[in-house]
Amino acid sequence: MTLEILTSDALGTTRHGFFTRKGGTSSGIFKGLNCGAGSSDQSEAVTINRRRVADAMQVPHDHLIGVHQIHSADVVTVGSATQDRPKADALVTATKGIALSVLSADCQPVLFADTQAGVIGAAHAGWKGALDGVLPQTVEAMIALGAKRENICAAIGPCISQRAYEVGPDFMDNFMGEDPDNARFFAQGNGDKLQFDLPAFGLKSLRTAGITKADWTRHCTYNDQERFYSYRRSVHQKEADYGRLIAAITI
Repeated sequence: MTLEILTSDALGTTRHGFFTRKGGTSSGIFKGLNCGAGSSDQSEAVTINRRRVADAMQVPHDHLIGVHQIHSADVVTVGSATQDRPKADALVTATKGIALSVLSADCQPVLFADTQAGVIGAAHAGWKGALDGVLPQTVEAMIALGAKRENICAAIGPCISQRAYEVGPDFMDNFMGEDPDNARFFAQGNGDKLQFDLPAFGLKSLRTAGITKADWTRHCTYNDQERFYSYRRSVHQKEADYGRLIAAITI
């Protein structure tokens, strides 16, 4: 089956993609393009899936680079192809021929590019990483490599939408303690529950960091089981594990 690769106009002609679960070799609850080595999927299937992504990005298989994601604001600068996976949630590079990648299954995959400077970035931004500042930290790391803030573009890929993201009052307190204006990212749900708008918060974080050209692909991972993996959906369906989507970008 052919891979399905979503792209963003915000990133222009920069080679990038938010890959759906279509076109992979995994089976069972992982059916499709599961690229998460940390899942309980067969390692051979994950390896084949990741090789298909590298081929689509037109880089050697060992040049598809990722990190060991920990829901942090930590950013790694990549100077050469390496299979080391430091603990972090974002990567930046100015090296050609490398594809930066992040995994997600409801969290935001965010891709960045300054085409004039030849600097790219990729970030995994769940609610905690986004609140702690992983997106502005990625921007600053790109600037350290020679990117200019006004030239950086960003795109948020498929993630959980507000209507599917029910949270409790304690969750909201985390955001209100940071900035009372964050109340606008919450809508009233059932009872004392609230609905959190993760991609809107991500776009706000990008704008605050000075990124004026940014968008969200407007795909909800929770509500489209045929195309996307979702951690929250797997919990609701009482599944033992879940697949991981991959997003990648190269110069």
